[in-house]
Parts: sequence; structure tokens; C-alpha cells
Amino acid sequence: MQEGGISRRTFVKSTAGFAGAAIVAGSGLLAQNPAQASSQATDPIHVVPFDFPKDFLWGSATASYQVEGAWKEDGKGESIWDRCSHTVGCVKGGDTGDVACDMYHRYKQDIAMMKQMGMKSCRFSIAWPRIQPTGTGAVNQRGLDFYGRLTDAILAAGIRPLPTLYHWDLPQALEDKGGWPNREMVNYFTDYAQILVKSLGDRIINWSIFNEPWIFTAFGYWRGIHAPGRTDEKEFFRSVHVVNMAQGQAFKAMKALTPNLQIGTAFSTSNCEPVTDSPADHAAADRMHAFKNTLFLEPAMHGRYPKFTPDSSGEDLLDIRSGDMEIVKAPLDFIGMNYYSRTMVEDEDANGAIHAKTSSGKQGPLTDFGWEVWPDSFHDLLVRISKEYLHTPIEVTENGCSYGDSPLTDGSVPDERRIDFYRGYISAVGRAIKDGANIRGYHAWSIMDNFEWSEGYSQRFGLVYVDFRTQKRSIKDSGKWYSRLVMTGTLR
Repeated sequence: MQEGGISRRTFVKSTAGFAGAAIVAGSGLLAQNPAQASSQATDPIHVVPFDFPKDFLWGSATASYQVEGAWKEDGKGESIWDRCSHTVGCVKGGDTGDVACDMYHRYKQDIAMMKQMGMKSCRFSIAWPRIQPTGTGAVNQRGLDFYGRLTDAILAAGIRPLPTLYHWDLPQALEDKGGWPNREMVNYFTDYAQILVKSLGDRIINWSIFNEPWIFTAFGYWRGIHAPGRTDEKEFFRSVHVVNMAQGQAFKAMKALTPNLQIGTAFSTSNCEPVTDSPADHAAADRMHAFKNTLFLEPAMHGRYPKFTPDSSGEDLLDIRSGDMEIVKAPLDFIGMNYYSRTMVEDEDANGAIHAKTSSGKQGPLTDFGWEVWPDSFHDLLVRISKEYLHTPIEVTENGCSYGDSPLTDGSVPDERRIDFYRGYISAVGRAIKDGANIRGYHAWSIMDNFEWSEGYSQRFGLVYVDFRTQKRSIKDSGKWYSRLVMTGTLR
């Protein structure tokens, strides 16, 4: 959301993959770079049969602003995404999340559909401005009651609820006070987390604190393409440290209220691979791995920041003060990994202090969003994170793809490319488990087509097709395929 209303698609084109989500031209398999050689280069979506453990947690994911609608009902306050989507040029096509999938009113139907598909876990998020309209002060009981009803319906369907406390819809009133770069946010967020645990902690054991903290800080405060649309590198680095403190303090406060809670965060991740075999490119890839994959994970697990610059300047950017690093440390009970594409890295003067140029992979086929399909990268990162963090349980909290397949006249929605995508990436999960990674769950993104942030409704990630005019849901062929996998646990 810069001048002229830059979209996420335009941004990732212009920056050649900075966030690991770069858009590259063309389709199908492209010419292979010898430095990126792989035994699967001619068949990037190869599948190895695997029988998943009986207790493996198969599920799907949603996020409040992307599906709920009801943007100003029952006392809900304005969020930064309400403000953004009502600002000309912020979202493609002028789309808003005012109605989205209308899940606020249709949640019983949607949960019944999840049960029909055999889901074992439902990842959803809670809208902070439904709970505290201005981000502080009195609780909006009607908003809290909605999530109580939603939780009860999920449990009644025999599905495990996995709520995320914060999936990007910050109360606008808190943004007006400075947003995530403001250190006061640590206490505001902790108060909000305690409200939810006191209300729902008797029924919900598993919680995710944040969704993709790297994305909402970098894209919201540095690159300006997501709400609140700010473009200040210093503000970005300050927000990184504040979010890490909020994560650590909220974790401790939640555990103090209900010690048996299982708490993690859903991190955006991308396997960072050197473009060449040079030592400089390998070192740059390691810096980018630290910057993109562990900037919010390492502080929580070990109370320190990873080395993401070639010199010692990294921590100087974060405005760390006395006692802060004790606050950030929080030994998460599980690591959530959201994964969509890999990042190719070169040692060049780019991305500020990180000194690394990034681009997207160009060997695999592309989704309709332009993201490369390359499951081997997913396998490699799952194994690496599991080893680096001493086999802390991992849940794949998001993985999916955008394809624009539409219903046929008979109502069916054939989407073979999405099935191929899931077969490849879920096979990568199985191979990672074989190779020692401690992975206990997988959530497809998403259960249904929804509001895709600055792309509006132009990208469809769902296992279920949503007609946004009528709100009719139609399970795609991929959803039927995933349902069979969920019910059998066998990938063939």
C-alpha cells in the first residue's frame, strides 16, 4: 500500500522475491540453472508413498478477516484491514473483507463441512477488535461469545480447535497509537491474550500466538504493501523486537493462567538456497535463513537473535533495552510452519543490512499466483528446523496453492493441479518424518476460497469453492482427495 496503491503482486515482481513469494513470468517447467541442480529437476512433484501416524493431526486453516465478514457487527471495532480495504488503491479491484465468506453467520455450516471432510484440526484466528474494539479496556462480550460458540461447535464436531491470537487485524485505535513499533503494545497484547485464556482456556488447549510475524512487520511497516502500509525500515526493526517481546510475555502470562496449555506461533518460512556453490552465496543463504525463518523463533527458544547480517550491526537495529531479552525468551511447545515457496539467495548488496539478493526459484511449474512448485525445498526446511530446534514438535500450520478453477455445469470443480501440489508437498512431509523430523500435524491453506489480503478475491486457495455472490460452497476435487487422505492417512 505505497503511493498509487502497490499490490503484493506488483511488489514481489519489483523486488524479485524479497519475501520468498516472488512472481516470475511464464508457466510450466523453465530452464534449469546448473547451480540449482536436483535429482528431481525434471519431475519436481514426485511422490513417495507414506503411511502417516494414526494420531497425525490433519486439518485446514482460516483467518478471521479473510473469512468472517460482519466487519462492524455486534460491537466489533475497526481493524487496520478494515481501514486499508476501504482506502482506494489498497486492495485489488476495490475488494473488502466486509462480507468475505460470511463465516460469522455460517460457521455451523462450515464446521459441518469440515466434519464431513474428516478434519481432525481446525486452525482459525480471533479478531482482536471483536474482543476489545479499541485494543484496550473493557471486553466486548458479544465478540467473546461468538468465539465461545465457534469453539463449542468445533469441539462438538470432534475436531481440535487451534486458534491464533493475532492474524494481522490489529485494532485501528492501536495503530493510531503507533502500532507494533510502540513498546506499549507488549502489555496491550498480553492483556488481550489473558482475556482469551480466561474465557476459552477451559476448552482450548492448543494455541498459536501470532501468524507470520515476519510478514506483518515487514510488509506492514517496511514494504508498505499490507496494512497499515508504512515504509520505514527503522519502524520495521523496532516492530520486530516489540513483537518478540509480546510473544514472550504473552506466552508466560498464558501459562501462568493455565499451565497445561500447548502454545506455539505460526511462522512464515521459506527454504533459503544459494544460487551458486560459492562460499559467499552459502553464507548469504544462511543469513537469509536467519532473517526470514528464525528472526522470531530463535529469540523465543533461546533468548537471542540470530545472526542475520554479515557484521555485528543486526542487533543495533532492534532497539534492545536492558531486561528485554529475558522477556522475549519463551520455550514454545510447538513450532508452526507456514510454507509456500523457496528463496534463491546471492551475496550482493541488497535488502539493507542483510546484504543478500533474493529471487524465486525458476525450475518448477508455477501456481496461478506465480509461485514456484518445488516440494523438495519444503522437505529440506522441515528437516533443518527440526534438527536446529532439538525436535520440538512441528505443525505445518499453512501450506497451499492458488488456482482459479471454477465449477462446471454439473457443479463439480476439477482442480487437478491443486491435487498434484498437495500430493507433492504432503509427500515432502512424509519424507521429512522418515528423515527424523518431528511433525505432528498438517493444515491445508485454506478450507475455502477467501479474501486474499491485497489481492482481494482474485486468488483462490480453497479446497472448497466459494461463490462470493451467493455464498454457496462447493467441495473441489482437491477437497475430496484431501478428505480421503485425512480419513485413511495413506498417501499413494
